[in-house]
Amino acid sequence: PAHLLPLLREVSDLKRVRSAGRPASIADRLFASAWSWLVAGEDAARVAMATTAGALAATRLGDLDPPLLRQAGIGAEEVSAIRKRALAAVAEGLDGGLRAKLAAALDAPGREGRPPPFVQRLAEQPRAGATCPDRPRIVLEPPESHAEHSLMVAVYGVVLAPTYGAEAPAVFLASLAHHLHNALLPDSGFTGEMLLGPALEPAFAEATRQALGELDGPLRAAVEEARCILTDAESPEGRAFHAADTLD
Repeated sequence: PAHLLPLLREVSDLKRVRSAGRPASIADRLFASAWSWLVAGEDAARVAMATTAGALAATRLGDLDPPLLRQAGIGAEEVSAIRKRALAAVAEGLDGGLRAKLAAALDAPGREGRPPPFVQRLAEQPRAGATCPDRPRIVLEPPESHAEHSLMVAVYGVVLAPTYGAEAPAVFLASLAHHLHNALLPDSGFTGEMLLGPALEPAFAEATRQALGELDGPLRAAVEEARCILTDAESPEGRAFHAADTLD
C-alpha cells in the first residue's frame, strides 16, 4: 500500500542513526536484541511485535531508549508513556489488529540470551552496493551491514503481513535469517554470484549450515522451517517477505 511507504522510509533511516557511546546503529542493535531474545527461548511472535514496536517508536525518539531515559531520572511509567506516544505518532496507518499487538508488546519485558556469533559477523559484513554483470560496481557510502538489512526486512515484513494475510512471526523469523550465508561469505553482489556459477548454491548452503549450527535444536528447527518461504513467492508469507526484501 502506497500510504505505508513514507513510514517504511523512516524506519530505513534507523540504519544511519547512532549515538555517543554506542558503536552500532539502532538497526544493528535491534537485530542483535531480537536474536538475544530468541536464543533465550522467547516466542517468535512476541519478539516480532516487540522488535517492530521498538523500531517504529525509534523513528520518533531516535536512541532515547528505556535504559537511557531511566538513567536520566525519568520514571518507568513516564518512559512507557513516552514510548507509547512515539508509537502512536507513526502507527495510525497500520492495520488495526497489528496496531493493538504492537502497543501491547512495546514495553513487554523479555529474557535475553547471548546472541549467536553470526550476529556480530553480519553486523560487520557490509552489503555490496549495486552490481550488475559487465558493469562497474556502484559503491554506496556509508555501507549498510547485513544485520541492518535483515532487521529492516523483518520489520517491513511485520508491517506488510496484514496486506497479504500472512503470519507475521514466520515472515519476521525468515527475514532475520535470510542472509545467514553472509556471516561467512562477503557480499559480492549479483555480479560475483553469477561468476560463481554452479558453485553458488552449494557454497551458500554450506555457509548457511555453519551459521545454523550456532543455534540450539528447537530454535534451529524453527528458523529452518521459516526459511522455507525464502524460495516461495506464492504463499502469503512468501509474498510478504519478498515485498519487504525488495523494498529494502
